[in-house]
Amino acid sequence: MTQVKRVGLIVNPIAGIGGRVGLKGSDGQEIVDRAMRMGASPGSPKKAVLALRELSTIKERLELITYPCEMGEHEAKACGMSPKVIGSAERGRTTAKDTQKAARDMLNLRVDLLLFAGGDGTARDVCAVIGTEIPALGIPSGVKIHSGVYATYPRNAGVVATQYLSENASSLQLYEGEVMDINEDAFREGRLETRLYGYLKVPCVGEMIQDTKGATAPGQESAMEALFCDVLGLIEHDVLYIIGPGSTTNFMMNKLGFKGTLLGVDALYNGQIVGSDLNEAGILELMKNRKAKIIVTVIGRQGYLFGRGNQQISPSVLRQVGKENIIVIATKEKLLGLAGSPLLIDTGDELVDMTFQDYMQVLTGYGERMVLKVT
Repeated sequence: MTQVKRVGLIVNPIAGIGGRVGLKGSDGQEIVDRAMRMGASPGSPKKAVLALRELSTIKERLELITYPCEMGEHEAKACGMSPKVIGSAERGRTTAKDTQKAARDMLNLRVDLLLFAGGDGTARDVCAVIGTEIPALGIPSGVKIHSGVYATYPRNAGVVATQYLSENASSLQLYEGEVMDINEDAFREGRLETRLYGYLKVPCVGEMIQDTKGATAPGQESAMEALFCDVLGLIEHDVLYIIGPGSTTNFMMNKLGFKGTLLGVDALYNGQIVGSDLNEAGILELMKNRKAKIIVTVIGRQGYLFGRGNQQISPSVLRQVGKENIIVIATKEKLLGLAGSPLLIDTGDELVDMTFQDYMQVLTGYGERMVLKVT
C-alpha cells in the first residue's frame, strides 16, 4: 500500500520584490511599500507555481498543508492540488512572523518535507523555528540567495521534492545546508556583511541544489589586474556598458577611476559614468537609441550569471542587449571553484533563460579565455 507523504508549503509572497527596482532586498514593510510604489510586482508566487507543477505529478500520494491565500493556498490550487489550509495571515501584509508561525505549525505536524519559497531572509525565519528537526527545501525567489538550502531553479525544487517523496527515493541522503543572510542596510550602502544563522536538513540531489555563495579569495589583485587590461582593450566608443555588481567588476570600475556600486548596477558611456546604482527602469531608459553591452561576473561557488543579486538586469534588458553583447569576466580561481559545474541563469523568464542554454566564453586574464556550459 502506498504511504501518503505529508508536505508543508510556505510562500513568502513579497520575497524578491525589491530586485528589479534596485532596492537589494525585501526585508521590512517600508522597503516593500517603496518597491510597490516604484512599480514592482511579486515574483515569488509564480516561482512557487513552477515548483508545484513538478510536485503535482505525485499529488495523489501527498497531503499538502499550507497557509491561506498568497502564502501557499493560491499557488497550490493553481497547480490543480487540493491543499489542507491551516493558520491565518493578513492578506497582502504578510511578515516574517507569519513565516515563522507557519514553520512552527509545520514542525508540530511533523511534515515529511517543508517547501518554502523566498530568499535568505525566509530561510533564516524557517531555520529559526525548525532547525534540523525536519527536512526542508527552498524554492529560490529572493533578491540575494547566499544560503545553500535552495534548489538551483524553482522548477528543480519541485523535481528534488518529487524524488525525495517518492517511494523509490527512500535512500536519498540529507545534508545540513548553511543558512546565510546579510545585513540589508549595509548591503544598500555597498558593504557586504554576511553571517551564518544555522543549518537546515536538505535533500541531496547533485547539481540541483545550489552551493553557498563563496567570497572573493584574498590575493587576487594581480589576476584581476590582468583581467582589467583585457577588458579595457575591448571597450568601444559610442557603446553603453552596463556593469553588473560584484568585486571583480567593481575592481575594473576603480581602475577606470570611478567609484563603482559594489552591489549595484552602473553604466558607462564614452569614458563617463552615466548611471549609478540603476534599477531596471533606469537601465532601459539609458539604452534608448544606444547600442549596449553588459559586463558581468560569476557568483563564486554558485555559478550564477543573472538572477541572483542583479535582477535589475532583467529579462527585458537581456532581450534588448542580446547574448552576443554580454561580456562575462571572472578569475580562473573563481571558475575552478565551481568544480566543473555549469554557469547558471535564473531570470524568472524561461524563454530568456533558454536563449543562454549553450556555451559562453569567459574572460579570465589578458588574452585568456575559458568556455563553459550554461544551463
